[in-house]
Amino acid sequence: MSRPIQIKKHPFPSLLYLEWILLAITALTAVIPPPLQRLRPRFSEISICGVFPDLSVCSILPELSIYSLIIFALMGLRLPNSNRTIKVIYTATEILLILITGLFGERFARLFPFLYIILVTRSCLIFNLPGRLFITSLSFTLFLLTTQLKYQFFNFQASPQAQERFRFLSLNWSLVFGLSLVFVLLMMNAVLSERHSREKLAVANEKLRQYAMRIENQATLEERNRIAREIHDSLGHSLTALNLQLETALKLWEANPSKAEIFLATAKELGSKALKDVRESVSTMRSNPLQEKSLERAIAILSEDFHRSNGILPSYRINLEYSLPPEINTAIYRITQESLTNISKYAYPTEVKLELATTRGHLRLIIQDNGIGFDLGQNTTGFGLHSMRDRTLALGGDFNINSAPGSGCKITVNIPLMRL
Repeated sequence: MSRPIQIKKHPFPSLLYLEWILLAITALTAVIPPPLQRLRPRFSEISICGVFPDLSVCSILPELSIYSLIIFALMGLRLPNSNRTIKVIYTATEILLILITGLFGERFARLFPFLYIILVTRSCLIFNLPGRLFITSLSFTLFLLTTQLKYQFFNFQASPQAQERFRFLSLNWSLVFGLSLVFVLLMMNAVLSERHSREKLAVANEKLRQYAMRIENQATLEERNRIAREIHDSLGHSLTALNLQLETALKLWEANPSKAEIFLATAKELGSKALKDVRESVSTMRSNPLQEKSLERAIAILSEDFHRSNGILPSYRINLEYSLPPEINTAIYRITQESLTNISKYAYPTEVKLELATTRGHLRLIIQDNGIGFDLGQNTTGFGLHSMRDRTLALGGDFNINSAPGSGCKITVNIPLMRL
């Protein structure tokens, strides 16, 4: 049960299976001799014990090479990924096992180049680029040294013609092996870079998702706070005044019924105003205020509602050269709605003008009234003004207010459209 768990910890399980398949195929070809051996001994089958079979250690080294090959294959199950010292010891052990398998195992001498390729592949999963280059260079150097050593052994029992042919084959084989190492190194670097890019992209997507959720929660909280402030300022005030009117009417009902009726009529007006405020708050809480309406039509409806409530029909001029994204449409609608609400409550104007147009890569909204105005130095902390300013800044725009007591108020919003 432990082996599947270890395989899952390998960064590339499919690469581990490929290593085992490669080792199994090459080991099988090493055990089964070829039908024709014109050159004896073959270059790929030369080992120390093959040339000097009378050495005392040669009786145990073949079995040791088999065990070394098995250990080398099993070491691929778990690659070190933390301590640098452990990585160096791990790689040094692999090199030692390769040397034992290639130099002292006569039957497994053909595996010698493939073991170095596997070594380079594993080093790419363990070390950074400098370490990978070092292991690749070291593998090629050791291969050349062992090839030269085999060539010296071969000179003891080969004819001059065979030696010349052996030299030619060893040169070609070294060149092919070097190119193979470079190919493996480049391929692994590309695979690891692509995987690293995917991981960074996944992390970036997760952060973006968290930021989007945070912004959405913040926007929802701000909208709730705005509605709460709106209810407190309008509905709360109306209900408080309504309660006072009813209490006064009850006190005067027996002593002065006619005067009590006046207070009841005032209470009725306050109740109607409170109901209107509730409806406006509920309308504000809709998720999509436009609801398949164009921005022009939505602003026209706001103007009509303002006319019914205040008896003043705002004059508006809209000139949009192209359609706007939903987020900008919603922001413009909310800013216009908030502006008309503030004008209705505090400005007491006789004229309201609204202008919306696209000019030179910008969207400009101007809302102006000739009401009582206010002092900018004393009255810029209202929740409505903050809400309009925050919506504008969220779109990278500019929000400006010009007002003075007795001179009305002018709100100007500029939003860039270059990213459209």
